[in-house]
This record gives sequence, structure tokens and C-alpha cells, in this order.
Amino acid sequence: MSDYDYDLFVIGAGSGGVRAARMSAGLGAKTAVAEDWNLGGTCVNVGCVPKKLFVYASHFAEEFHDAGGFGWTVEGARLNWKTLLENKNTEIGRLNGVYEKLLQNAGVELIRARAVVVDAHTVEAGGVTYTAERILVAVGGWPSVPDIPGKEHAISSNEAFYLEELPKRAIVVGGGYIAVEFAGIFNGLGVETTQLYRGELFLRGFDHDVRAVLAEEMRKKGVDLRFKSNIAAIEKTDAGLVATLEDGSTLTADLIMYATGRHPNTAGLGLEDAGVDLARNGAIVVNEDFQSSVPSIYALGDVIDRVALTPVAIAEAMVFAHNTYNQEARKMDYRDIPTAVFSQPGIGTVGLTEEQARDEYGAVDVYKTSFRALKHTLSGSQEKTFYKLIVDRATDRVVGFHMIGPDAGEVTQAIGVAFKAGAKKADFDHTIGVHPTSAEEFVTMRSPEPEPQARAAE
Repeated sequence: MSDYDYDLFVIGAGSGGVRAARMSAGLGAKTAVAEDWNLGGTCVNVGCVPKKLFVYASHFAEEFHDAGGFGWTVEGARLNWKTLLENKNTEIGRLNGVYEKLLQNAGVELIRARAVVVDAHTVEAGGVTYTAERILVAVGGWPSVPDIPGKEHAISSNEAFYLEELPKRAIVVGGGYIAVEFAGIFNGLGVETTQLYRGELFLRGFDHDVRAVLAEEMRKKGVDLRFKSNIAAIEKTDAGLVATLEDGSTLTADLIMYATGRHPNTAGLGLEDAGVDLARNGAIVVNEDFQSSVPSIYALGDVIDRVALTPVAIAEAMVFAHNTYNQEARKMDYRDIPTAVFSQPGIGTVGLTEEQARDEYGAVDVYKTSFRALKHTLSGSQEKTFYKLIVDRATDRVVGFHMIGPDAGEVTQAIGVAFKAGAKKADFDHTIGVHPTSAEEFVTMRSPEPEPQARAAE
């Protein structure tokens, strides 16, 4: 019989924590999970799920407009923000219940309280002390807002999901995928939207062509994109929120939303006092088995600051549970993770950017195409679809896939399987296209782009 109350005590019932708790319990571990917020973590409550619902909502105005080219007359269409908000909240509540049921069915004890690490084998939650052979920290991340004058007048993406009224004018600050997605959401819902980013071009880390093409498409849709711009101070006035930029100019809006990064949510958890090493940004430092500097304390998901994606946290949880309680030797593979940005139009990417591929492989072939989708020959929209493949010339293996266009996430998921299978450009070439689709372009691109030196000489 164990000397501890539990074999595993999980702190945080987000996607990673819930999966780790369920799988560990299913493999025979006596497990508890503590959560003082809604079940499902960021993704379910203030992330992937509600954001995708808002993206769907924001597309309808464009769809109504496009319908005219196909003979439809759509009159009197208008958005009821409160209805959207209520329906979203109902769905999120349903999912919270699903997560609770999953834990119950797996035999995991759910403790509705904030948990703090006391020592290597002890946790305190809700005034009660629990002991465990292993402690797993899966508390995720939390939005950051820069410390500028008037920061109290700004919101983060968390609050954006619960606005009582939809603003008429909004400023979105940031250049990551959350900022890009919310700029598209607000713009699509009819909000006069400005996006500010302090750098030369947003979406740092993505392929340069993708970044440039998306900026062009967003501007065509009406988003006021301003690069090399940042807010120095915010003042609340009768006319609205006045943002003074670093160059001295001002912008007035009804809402200012910061999406300038998220930090690991480790403050106040007692980790440092327990001897757990943290990185400068608060992330828990772990080895490839998700074990911290204290051997009995583990961590996974956004709190370890590797790849902050829900499916990655779930995959890490599976590795942890099967290795710890089924004596397996799985290793997490972070390469070639399919990724989508639900911008407007959307982005899908797998593998390396062109810049990364040239650094890693040297000689690469790059295939690109840009076109108006068949739908827009009647809709009248000038939106362009962009596709790009990057191939290691020595092996013919496709090492980079990038697209901008409708259903990018759906297409990218399938391409991700091809990457894991080691698909070569010849495999793409030998695949029959599905006609007429936009995605068939991926199997019909035959001529690589000229080398950069040749392009520069043209």
C-alpha cells in the first residue's frame, strides 16, 4: 500500500492536465486533479474553441456579400452580439461539463481549489494538505500586458471573450497569431479595426512569404495594419480611449486589446521554495521526460514553454502517462507539427520556413503559386490563395509546406500526415488532384522558383 494519498496529483485541469490525469488513472494510478477555474483551461474557455466560434461568426458578413454573385439576395442581415455571446457561453459550459464527466468516468478525484506545492511530495489545496508520489504541474499560461501608463484601460484576449458590447472602434496590439486572429474577428464583425505591431512585419517565425501575403490580404479586407508602431500610453476620455503612440501620434478607440504574449502561469505556486528550477520567464525547466529539477515534480504544456499548442500538451500528457505508469519509453517529437492560424484568410504550415530550410539543407527547391479561388470568379472578391512547398534538393523530401486560403487548417492536417510519412516531391507529383479544388494546386506545381541570386538579377 502506498505511503501517499495519491500516486499522482495534477495541478491544473486544462487539456494537458486532464489528459494526463485520465490516462494515468486508466493505467492504474490513484489520481487527483486540482483546478480553481473552469475545466478545460485556456483552450476551452478563452482560447481555441471560443475563438474559432468567433471566427465563424466573423465570416458571415463576407459570405453574405459573396452570395450576391451567385444570385442570392440577403437583406437585413445584422449581428446580435448578445446572442453570439450567450450561445458561445452555453457551448463552453457544455464542454466544461464534458471535461468533468471524463474525469469522473476515469476515476480521477476533482478538487475544486487552487493548489500550491509545499514540498516534493506535498500539495495544499483549499486548506487541505495532500501527499503524492508524483506531482504534475499543468497550469498553462496567462496573457501579458506591458506596464505602460493607462494599462488598466486595456484588455487581454481573455476579456475579449466576454465583452458586454461590441466596440465600434478597436485597436489590437501585437504581432502573434492571437493578435492576427482577433484583428480578423473584429474586422469581420464590422468593427473599425487597427492592428499595431512594433516590428517590421508580424508573425515572426513564420515563412516570410506567408507573412507578407497575409498582410496584403488583411489590408484588402479593411484592417488598418501599422507596423513599426507601438503604444506609449493610454488615456480614457469622453471621446473614448486615446492611445498615444511612440512617435507622438494618437489613435482613438472604444477598445484596446493587447495580444503581446503569454507567460507561464507559475507565480505563487510555491515551486521555487520547493526547489524547482524556473527559467527567467517563469517556465518550469524539465528534461525530455518532463521531470523538473525535483525528481518527483513534473510539468507539461504551456507552462514549460516549448510549443504552446493544445494538441502538443495532450501529446506530452500521453508520453508522460505511458512512460510513468506503463513502463514505456516514448519520446515527444516536436518536429513537423502541423499548425493553423485562423486569420482571414487562414494560414496553414508544416515543417520549415524557406529561411530555415536553406540554413539546414543548403540547396532547396521552392515551389509557389498564387491565384483567385474558383468561388471568387463569381463572388467578386479579390482575395488570393497562396501555396508554397519547400523541397530538400538532395533527397527530394518536402520539408516545408505553407498556405494561405480557405480551409487552411483542414488541408494542413492532412499534409501533416504526409510529412510524418516522409513524403517526397515525387509523391506529390504522382498524386491525382481532386478537381476542382484549390488544394489540387499542391500536386500540380512543377516548376521551382529561380534561385535567390537569379531573382535578384532579373
